[in-house]
Amino acid sequence: MRATITVHSGDASADLEAGATAIQALKALDAIRGQIVAARVDGQQWDLDREVPDGAELDTIAADSDEGRAILRHSAAHVMAQAVTDLFPGAKWAIGPPIEDGFYYDFDVERPFTPEDLDKIEARMAELLKEKQRFVREEVARADALQEFADQPYKTQIIELVGDGTIVSSVDAPESTEGDADPTFTVYRNVRPDDTVAWSDLCRGPHVPSTDRIPAFKLLRSAGAYWRGQEDQPMLQRIYGTAWESRKALAKHLEMIEEAKKRDHRKLGRELELVHFPDELGPGLSIFLPNGAIVRKQMEDWIRDETLRRGYQPVYTPHIAKEDLWQISGHLENYGELMYPGMELEDGSSASRARGDGGAAYRLKPMNCPFHILAFTSRTRSYRELPVRISELGTVYRYERSGVVNGMLRARGFTQDDSHIFCRPDQVVDEVAACVEFARDLYRAFGLGDPSRVAISTRPAKSIAGHDDKWEAAEQALIEAVQQTGLAYEIDPGEGAFYGPKIDIHARDAIGREWQLTTVQVDFNLPERFDISYVGDDGAKHRPYMVHRALFGSIERFFSVMVESFNGAFPTWLAPVQAQVLPVAAEFDGYADEVAAALRAEGLRVEVDHSDDTLGAKIRRAQTSKVPYALVVGSAERDDRTVAVRPYRGDQRKEVPLDAFVAEVADEVRERRTEESAP
Repeated sequence: MRATITVHSGDASADLEAGATAIQALKALDAIRGQIVAARVDGQQWDLDREVPDGAELDTIAADSDEGRAILRHSAAHVMAQAVTDLFPGAKWAIGPPIEDGFYYDFDVERPFTPEDLDKIEARMAELLKEKQRFVREEVARADALQEFADQPYKTQIIELVGDGTIVSSVDAPESTEGDADPTFTVYRNVRPDDTVAWSDLCRGPHVPSTDRIPAFKLLRSAGAYWRGQEDQPMLQRIYGTAWESRKALAKHLEMIEEAKKRDHRKLGRELELVHFPDELGPGLSIFLPNGAIVRKQMEDWIRDETLRRGYQPVYTPHIAKEDLWQISGHLENYGELMYPGMELEDGSSASRARGDGGAAYRLKPMNCPFHILAFTSRTRSYRELPVRISELGTVYRYERSGVVNGMLRARGFTQDDSHIFCRPDQVVDEVAACVEFARDLYRAFGLGDPSRVAISTRPAKSIAGHDDKWEAAEQALIEAVQQTGLAYEIDPGEGAFYGPKIDIHARDAIGREWQLTTVQVDFNLPERFDISYVGDDGAKHRPYMVHRALFGSIERFFSVMVESFNGAFPTWLAPVQAQVLPVAAEFDGYADEVAAALRAEGLRVEVDHSDDTLGAKIRRAQTSKVPYALVVGSAERDDRTVAVRPYRGDQRKEVPLDAFVAEVADEVRERRTEESAP
């Protein structure tokens, strides 16, 4: 009698011969709908041609899902690595994970890749797809894995790191049975139709069944990247690519990439004189020019007004503090690699002793939280005062690696709209819910609409020891808080901060890209480390919970997202120049100044183009500068006290009474409208 297994999918079940694969089981269960790339077996991602265990619960992973696309992209990364090693004999390969919207692979080669190299690699990949090579999973003993990849130094290092329990990459690191006497590692092989092995890689998978199941891909660019992201490690050459479930989806993505290039905040920042990235400052640091500074001021004014209205108390804190503070907070231990080196201020001289530094080293602050704790502990607090909400626009400094710095989107110096709420345990849910609602109001105010994704990140592998009950309580409080707002949410397992779980709130911009902006965190670690307390109704000391929240995330990052989403054409209330008056000729300069004065009387930002250029040149300049309203004035407008309105968006209007136009725009700005259908 043949051995059988039973598998399940929802309410359906099927009996199969032992050794049945996931694809066979799914077919028997009639569970396949649309294009799939892998299965989920008892909650784990699973290759379609991998055997399933008895009693397994199965589901499909669709090609057009986030999980499915990641599997497609990881498979494409393997094909790309095979193509590179075919074309560049002797190349050493490191890691090649899927990333948001694409994939990459790092190589150690004799010279950087050129655009012509990428064309050749892409052509070779197309050939490999046509060969219909199978992705075959195999478990290999550690000794055998070390022997097989003996000529690949990055792979042998991964084997050693994974075997020691240090995971290099959750996707690229192979599954292993570390702790056993003879641990095994997973290897995926690209196998030709004649069963010869074309290429192999350490990997935990899963992958698509064969190379021809990758419908559409494109190589994008190459760049240098340090091995394991550390500057003391070898510089490798990284090739970026993307892969999608269809050619149509790929084409749409490539169109978005081209549009994103046009909207890049660094490009628009230069063209519109918003921001400046001088080489003298170094990577990740920037200067807000006057136009950008005006936009930033509107952002800061909005958040300051709203925090005051919602019961926050403002503070100002220094940019540096003694190293002792960062030891108490745990940042030196858990965050030290992102902190700038200490500044030794004690030199042993009598002048140094007179300063009273006591031999202390100082550090630039990477976060504001310890300072806000010191503000809270400036005096004894009663339970009746709680919650205490402390807020600040605080500038912080983090030593991000140069390879990950990206203009203002990921910077080394930036300002957070940082707040910390000290509250009783029974207040945590309501306070977190209020933070989420605050974020929703902010997104709407700045034209991003409702949050596109709310993710609750739970306890990470690297977290403060113990406190299991507090971790569980904090995670449950976040869930209840989001449920209270009515927003849908997802769970991101293991993505919390080392000191507590968090909520990440995303927004989608005008061209469909999703940005993580707001973070809300529950922290029970820092209150203990600083031994802070409040006096309860029983007269005893009690430990408060601490809620961290930054709604913009950082001023710089949010500013950059707005620049790119609006394509530099800010809504009127945010625009650096809200109206530009264009006299047809010099004889109408006087009336142009009157128009400007009427607008300025309502607090509007106005410029008059008094140049000798033609009217056409003036109009083009106003359009290029993306000024919301260009106002043409000539003899008819002067005589009738009107303006001819040429909005950046919308229909032109002639003979608009000046007083009516001023009132309309003043209302638009006062109401902070972001829709395109402004008056």
